[in-house]
Amino acid sequence: MLYSLVKPLLFAVDPELAHDISLEMLQQFHRLLPNKRIDKPVRVMGLDFPNPVGLAAGLDKNADYLGGLSRLGFGFIEVGSVTPKPQPGNPQPRIFRLSRHHSLINRMGFNNNGVDYLLQRVGDSKRDFVLGINIGKNLGTPVENALSDYLLGFEKVYSSADYIAINISSPNTPGLRDLQAEDALEILLAGIGELRRKLEDEHQCYRPLALKLSPDLDPTAIPALAGLLQRHAIDALIATNTTVSRDAVKDHRLAAETGGLSGVALRDLSRKILREFHRELGDDIPIISVGGIDSAEEAGIRFELGAKLIQLYTGLIFRGPGLVNNITRSL
Repeated sequence: MLYSLVKPLLFAVDPELAHDISLEMLQQFHRLLPNKRIDKPVRVMGLDFPNPVGLAAGLDKNADYLGGLSRLGFGFIEVGSVTPKPQPGNPQPRIFRLSRHHSLINRMGFNNNGVDYLLQRVGDSKRDFVLGINIGKNLGTPVENALSDYLLGFEKVYSSADYIAINISSPNTPGLRDLQAEDALEILLAGIGELRRKLEDEHQCYRPLALKLSPDLDPTAIPALAGLLQRHAIDALIATNTTVSRDAVKDHRLAAETGGLSGVALRDLSRKILREFHRELGDDIPIISVGGIDSAEEAGIRFELGAKLIQLYTGLIFRGPGLVNNITRSL
């Protein structure tokens, strides 16, 4: 109800400014808000999630708003993508609303304050939700040296995250999606796997590893990619990131803006990738479905297609934070 009153005001200003204002307000006043989370526990990746509805990476890149976001009912929150060094991201404007499609185009470019800042914000305080930390590579690191950035990020966040997500699918860092090619991904996963075994022994704890992939994959590549996930004992697949396709919004005046498209316009692609990967993986590797989920009905479809968890982002912007508990209540 409250969101329906403030939404016109937020939508009257620049999308990135609206994003910052709403999160700052949420964080400032979160102690006045009741914790409305509905608990419907599920065990995935060896972790106990209070419920299967999570926040996707990208909304809280620096873990600045965990207090406020934790009040909205999420069973898990994924922060980032975070890079080893701070970086400003792409020039503004870099977020565009396609309101009649309930979709966004963004070309943020991994803007964040760096992994050390994020870890200070996460701290070591107790939390009642599962925390994922999503890591990426810096823009200035050549793609052929990307493994070094992922190893550095992985090692730094290992003891602070409940699970770690590897983002190789953002369309806003040039060359990043090349890491989804079979040979490049083999090298990346082998390197991270070797470090993970070392850290597991050193810290005497296991951190699940999730891989976030693109909705724009060639369907013929999916069986090989699924085999890689199994061979390297990846704990979960996050499907999907944003799309560079404009088929669903080709009539919109903003369709030519570069960046990743999210929201309802991504829905069919996200469903397709979920269906194809579940056909290959079954329940051996759980899938976290994200992209175009903006209702309890759509969430139900994702679970029917094989998802074990779901994540929200753009749906929250158009439907409001009540979407979290609307979905959880329906499960």
